[in-house]
Amino acid sequence: MNKIIFVSGPCGTGKSTFTNAYARHLVSENGKTVYVIHGDDFHAGFVEPENKGDFFVNGEASDDVLWEDILKFNWDCIIATACRALSQGTDVFIDYVIEDELPRVRELASLYGASLYYIVLTATEDELESRIRNRGDIDMIERAKFLKRKLDAMPENVGHIYDNTNKPLEKMIKEIVLNDYEVL
Repeated sequence: MNKIIFVSGPCGTGKSTFTNAYARHLVSENGKTVYVIHGDDFHAGFVEPENKGDFFVNGEASDDVLWEDILKFNWDCIIATACRALSQGTDVFIDYVIEDELPRVRELASLYGASLYYIVLTATEDELESRIRNRGDIDMIERAKFLKRKLDAMPENVGHIYDNTNKPLEKMIKEIVLNDYEVL
């Protein structure tokens, strides 16, 4: 049976770093190839003018790409890519923030008869701010804190939250037992 392992959490929780390391860990444990999807890779594909308000085409302001459209596009790409890997019998790791999209991921798992594992990484707000400052994304601090509060409060995340405050990657890999995060 195929697996979908989804790692969510606010900015600064180390989703991509953890996903890469945990995928390598599981591959070394069971020898099965996995495909890793980083949702931010799709988001990074949008190149927009720095100051959208000053961008004109033929004397008229250009249409801005709305965040909702970008998010929908990203999710369509994530799901399509996961479908491709699952149809070839490959397990899939996905890292991206799930706010309202868990039903869509459940549907994907159901469609392919895959087991779904859902891990929501979190950390204290101070830790998130420190990590984000260290990587130079200061404009993401408030978004990270907002997402932390939102994700911590979502009923569907109960039992799936892992606080990695002050935890090195190696400890996270040892402590996160995949079966504890299965979505039933």
